Amino acid sequence: MRALAINDISCVGKCSLTVALPVLSACGITVDILPTALLSTHTGGFTGYTFLNLDDEMTKICSHWETLGLKYDVIYSGYLGSRAQIDFVKGLKKRFLKSGGKFVVDPVLGDNFTFYKGFDAAFAREMLSLCAIADYILPNETESYLLTGERDFTKALAKLAEICPHPVITGADTPEGYRIYYWENGEKTMRLHKVEGNFHGAGDVFAAAFAGCIARGCSLKGALAVSAEFCTRAIERTAVEVTDRKYGINYEKELSILTDAFKNI
Repeated sequence: MRALAINDISCVGKCSLTVALPVLSACGITVDILPTALLSTHTGGFTGYTFLNLDDEMTKICSHWETLGLKYDVIYSGYLGSRAQIDFVKGLKKRFLKSGGKFVVDPVLGDNFTFYKGFDAAFAREMLSLCAIADYILPNETESYLLTGERDFTKALAKLAEICPHPVITGADTPEGYRIYYWENGEKTMRLHKVEGNFHGAGDVFAAAFAGCIARGCSLKGALAVSAEFCTRAIERTAVEVTDRKYGINYEKELSILTDAFKNI
């Protein structure tokens, strides 16, 4: 079982590829990485961080991989730093995904109902075209709005289902608590325990676990259940153990949830 994780490397802050590698590995999967950018830290809460775009290097890396005949059971795409990178990643599905393999897209766009720095409506439209070739997409509540223009989660989910067969809206903050909205033969929801506060990197932890579960053959509902338990337990641990949450969530001691889920498979 082999997965390709496409995301940035934030050297400090426990997110993106530094999370994807251990989480997917805990699912019993060999993980290769395609870095999209190199940052000294992630951008949420840190100032003065460095940023290096890796457009040119991505092209060289993938050209070399083709000479090796690499193919993947799952391709998981996260942060993409330019519209050119989105277009490039579209081509990777045909070049590197096995027949019957799954393409998981986390359409990283923003938070708190605003775009991250450097992104805009044109970028969101391009990201939507990437979502259209995915098997699963994992927008957070902000990204579902930026992709569809709908703040109502049910309406946003219905619009996303016209684009992708299995859309999932993560971290939807409702009066009844946090929920996951997912589409499988119609709208469904899954309730999560609500932990107050912002937890940087939680979305990346969830997405990596979800991609790992899908790679191991879980159903959509099963993948969401395992990923939600893992991420929620990590957030609860972080709420107790960590004072400066921009450094990421303490997921490491909860990896047994993933290893136990697949130890007999």
